[in-house]
Amino acid sequence: MRLDALAEELRARGFAFVPAAVTRDLLEEIGSLDDLAAFTASWSDLPLDTYMADGGRYRRRRHAVFSVAADGTIARQAHQPHYQTLEYNPLHGGIARWFEPVAPEFDGGSTLPTILTWCARLFGRVEGRPDIPWRVEIHQFRIEARPEQQGLPTPEGMHRDGVDHVLVLLMHRQNIVSGTTSIHGLDHAALGSFTLTTPLDAALVEDARVFHGVTAVAPLDAAAPAYRDVLVVTFKRAPDV
Repeated sequence: MRLDALAEELRARGFAFVPAAVTRDLLEEIGSLDDLAAFTASWSDLPLDTYMADGGRYRRRRHAVFSVAADGTIARQAHQPHYQTLEYNPLHGGIARWFEPVAPEFDGGSTLPTILTWCARLFGRVEGRPDIPWRVEIHQFRIEARPEQQGLPTPEGMHRDGVDHVLVLLMHRQNIVSGTTSIHGLDHAALGSFTLTTPLDAALVEDARVFHGVTAVAPLDAAAPAYRDVLVVTFKRAPDV
């Protein structure tokens, strides 16, 4: 699958599942993934998300904001909170949530810039404009599952994020079952579902056109660590576009 074909699928359906082998090929056409192993390992150093309105202690995360200029230049922005309105997140919206930053060492690495450049080129094709400046947020999520408590990747349920485009990229799955992504139309009719199982499996979502959610994860072996690691990248047209 080429980038143009993937953009056409997103325009036609509002979402896409991209298998890991295809994702890797598309990314490596853009740039290097030389530090992918180190980037993936950084998920083992995520602080606990202390904002969980359901009282859960199963989510860990880091956050960062970037800009992508019209010429493709990527720049990390000053650290700032993640904010969603109650319209988009009735569980955690309406407050500024401060999370520890994504380690800055990856800004100048290979994998993260490659992912962001790929997204910018893909979403520019979806929009029919290669020169759109973007506001980008990235989130490292680890959802832990325990025998006494399932992990909820989307505790807010089926939702939209209030952005333009979303990438959910699986980094690692350890000793879990389920975690199925479901896509629904704006009329809440089911449009499709799939499960990210292999590192670099990807879900792409046109946020204004569909709702998405992920089912709870539970441990396969109750005595062993169980978790789901994903990178979520959201692209929103910069305010002056």
